[in-house]
Amino acid sequence: MTVFAAPLPTLMVVPTGIGCEVGGFAGDALPSARLLAAASGCLITHPNVINGASLYWRDPRIHYVEGYGLDRFASSAWGLRPVRSQRIGLLLDAGIEPDLVLRHRQVADGCRASLGLDICTVVTTDEPLGVHLSAGDSGTSWGTLDRPDALLRAGERLKAAGATAIAVVARFPDDLESEALAAYRHGTGVDALAGAEAVISHLLVRHLQIPCAHAPALATLPLDADLDPRAAGEELGYTFLACVLVGLSRAPDLLDLSSGCSVKRDDLVAEQLGAAVVPDGALGGEAVLACLERNIPLIAVRNPGVLTVSAEALGLGHRVLKAGSYAEAAGLVTALREGIATASLARPLPAMQELK
Repeated sequence: MTVFAAPLPTLMVVPTGIGCEVGGFAGDALPSARLLAAASGCLITHPNVINGASLYWRDPRIHYVEGYGLDRFASSAWGLRPVRSQRIGLLLDAGIEPDLVLRHRQVADGCRASLGLDICTVVTTDEPLGVHLSAGDSGTSWGTLDRPDALLRAGERLKAAGATAIAVVARFPDDLESEALAAYRHGTGVDALAGAEAVISHLLVRHLQIPCAHAPALATLPLDADLDPRAAGEELGYTFLACVLVGLSRAPDLLDLSSGCSVKRDDLVAEQLGAAVVPDGALGGEAVLACLERNIPLIAVRNPGVLTVSAEALGLGHRVLKAGSYAEAAGLVTALREGIATASLARPLPAMQELK
């Protein structure tokens, strides 16, 4: 009789807006996430890894947690409670043109009719949100809102009406002739929208403490015969909303552990984490540092982007396991799950420490 090891809850982070070769495009980290979910039996990751515009993949082993919530989870402030389904509220920016609003409402109706999702309420902000895009000195994408107060008011209305998760659609600037957009569509550079998307979802999750994720509203792009396959998911429809609705439909509830709430049998807390998998140049984030603080095995995967916050730069040295690919990282996760010392897989075999 074959005995399988218990799941090893594993965190997968590919930071938004840093141009990673894997995870810097339209859901192109999803195959790697599926592999890590199979290796670990329980993967906690964020929308940037899973969202593929019109493309998505539902896996009960993958827990969809917005980036701010993921940081709070990793730092032991919040827990995660798996649910059968969420009641999704749709939040639309008043700055979206009527035809584009209709496209997004039709996606929501299509998900209700074809996928059986519970999308309960729609609200439009009382003022246009006014999204602006920018970039940091490192090349990472960023953004600001003119009216964050309008965003939060609309979110409060949806939560009061019974929504347990919120899908946000904000009107983003069109810059069809920009060099950054051309580079992204051809497989280089950074997703210029991603940083502003993170600002929007972080604000809502921090304020409401329910699952939230964002899809930008944009004009349709012209056809491009030289499109990189990693960007192709964003070319298949008029909106990026479908993957967000599917992801949110079973996103775990967020538990404030400081409030004294009781932790149930199937809840996930940071103390259960057995590994974290992160690009090797992006080790400075809050979730990663929280894992290091508790000596959770950290697997740094070769996945180039614009950041160079590496194990060497942080002086971590032997505290980090190195992987040349996500396939290799999945092998290390399997070893950890099975209780196999990762050092035993190396050649030459490291010598035992001699105590003096």
